[in-house]
Amino acid sequence: MTIQTRRERERAERERLIVTAARELAEAEGWDAVTTRRLAAEIEYSQPVLYSHFKGKDAIMAAVAVEGCAELAAALRAARTAAGGTREALTAVSETYTAFGRRRPALYDAMFTHLVDLPFATPEAPAALREAFGELLAAVEPVAAPGEDPGHLTETFWAGLHGLVTLMRSGRLPEHTHERRLSLLIGHFVPPGTR
Repeated sequence: MTIQTRRERERAERERLIVTAARELAEAEGWDAVTTRRLAAEIEYSQPVLYSHFKGKDAIMAAVAVEGCAELAAALRAARTAAGGTREALTAVSETYTAFGRRRPALYDAMFTHLVDLPFATPEAPAALREAFGELLAAVEPVAAPGEDPGHLTETFWAGLHGLVTLMRSGRLPEHTHERRLSLLIGHFVPPGTR
C-alpha cells in the first residue's frame, strides 16, 4: 500500500468517525449538543483536525443527512420490493418511512428538518438523496393517473408522510391512530381493493 493510499484511507476513517460521533451525540442529546469542540473531545482529535475535514457543524450535519438518506433509500427499497402489489408497496414504503423518522429523530431532522447546505430536487443533489426520493417515486408512480406528473404526486405523498412524522413526534397527533392516518393517506393515492 502506498503512503498516499494509506493517508486517504486514514482520512476517510477520520471522516467516518466524526460523522458517527455527531450522529450518536445528536441522537443522545439533540443537535444543539453537537459542536466542533464537543466532537473533538468525543473522538479525541483537535478542532483543527475536524476543520480539515468539514467546514463546521453544518457540513457535518450535511454529511449525516447524506448518510441517512442512503440508509432510508435501502430501507424503502427493501420494503417496496418485498411487497406483493401496488397498494402493498405503497403501504410498506409509508410504514418504513414513518417508522424511520420516529425511530431516529435526530437523523431525520438532519435529513429533512434542519437547514443543510445540500441541493434537493436538482440534478446536483447527492446520489443518496436522489435514491431515497427514487424509492418513493417507484412506489407512487404506478398509481399516477394518465397525464399526472409522477414527480409532483410523489412530492405530495412525501409531504404527507413528513407531516405525519413531524406532527406525531411533536405530540400534536396521537400515536395510537397512526395506522388509520396512513391508511387514509394511502387510500387517496390508490383505491381500496387494489392489490
